[in-house]
Amino acid sequence: MAEKSFKYVILGGGVSAGYAAQEFASQGVKPGELAVISKEAVAPYERPALSKGYLFPEGAARLPGFHCCVGGGGEKLLPESYKQKGIELILSTEIVKADLAAKSLVSAAGEVFKYQTLIIATGSTVLRLTDFGVKGADSKNILYLREIDDADILVEAIKAKKGGKAVVVGGGYIGLELSAALRINNFDVTMVFPEPWCMPRLFTADIAAFYETYYTNKGVKIIKGTVAAGFTAHSNGEVKEVQLKDGRSLEADIVIVGVGAKPLTSLFKGQVEEDKGGFKTDAFFKTSVADVYAVGDVATFPLKMYGDVRRVEHVDHSRKSAGQAVKAIKAAEGGKTVEEYDYLPFFYSRSFDLSWQFYGDNVGDSVLFGDSNPSNPKPKFGAYWIQDGKVVGAFMEGGSGDENKALATVAKARPVAGSLDDLIKQGISFAAKI
Repeated sequence: MAEKSFKYVILGGGVSAGYAAQEFASQGVKPGELAVISKEAVAPYERPALSKGYLFPEGAARLPGFHCCVGGGGEKLLPESYKQKGIELILSTEIVKADLAAKSLVSAAGEVFKYQTLIIATGSTVLRLTDFGVKGADSKNILYLREIDDADILVEAIKAKKGGKAVVVGGGYIGLELSAALRINNFDVTMVFPEPWCMPRLFTADIAAFYETYYTNKGVKIIKGTVAAGFTAHSNGEVKEVQLKDGRSLEADIVIVGVGAKPLTSLFKGQVEEDKGGFKTDAFFKTSVADVYAVGDVATFPLKMYGDVRRVEHVDHSRKSAGQAVKAIKAAEGGKTVEEYDYLPFFYSRSFDLSWQFYGDNVGDSVLFGDSNPSNPKPKFGAYWIQDGKVVGAFMEGGSGDENKALATVAKARPVAGSLDDLIKQGISFAAKI
């Protein structure tokens, strides 16, 4: 078996891998010291584009336009950029065995990669209905979205079934963003989810009511409180109907499933300490194994400002954790240290003409402020979450750049809230004064 040795190996090809590579390049690596090993066929890219601009009917985003690290305002690392920076980019290579004690990785083709320091940036994979034994879930045109290959299949299905019927299973990020994208592509769209409102892990009922009404006004049908229990197919194997648990059936030319994801940790099972579904790390993303770091979706890390440990699945954390790990690695080599990771949770989404941002923690009581009428041409509203008398979370739809910065400031500062009625009256000006 062929064997290659590197000082550093980044395992993964998503956002974290791209940002870790960028940080290594900015810190300085010698040619041949660093390898990025990815099972994907393309250089690391900004995944959020896949559920947004990639699916536009006109002026769609395409590579190389959204390679890392343009989403974070950094340099666009094209495939040739890695070579120019002395980084070996090893694509279409799936690692099937990892021996952390021996510091070696083995690919499906039998190649052996040795390393001195490993960064695990394997990310997540989608949960599939076939995993749960849902009848007919293996029918053609039941699609998922995680990687660019998935997006290409979806784009082809949109073209092939132009103006057809689409059912979106799930009411979270993917469900909302893809329902909008399909509607923009002139599909008849129905979104189905079991919860009482969309985005239940983040939205309050009041916030969700705005988005559900807005989507309904755009022509998206929403069915809540039930799940896809099975599928029927045409004789050619393509999906025909979605059978709901409540007994209803929905015609479908395309079904898109967005019911969650799971971190890709199985390669290292039993070798690294785990917690909350990910690899337990310190504030520098060091795992329980010497010279092994974990970043992005697979890291369960100390959330310093809340005195808690969490695993966060979001592009912002993927970018920042990757940079933190590499800075810590390089600092340690020079006998120095870096500041502990002090992350402020941040989530955002864009769909139709909407754009929201959230910072902090969505715990305690909440208040809504501003104009949340979904029929208005430019709705603009927000929310605060208050726990123990302090503002701990802030959300805004339609905020300006300065207003969104104010959200981050208030969530980080956690000021005394005062009365809830006063918060509602002040609205975004309360955050702007912090």
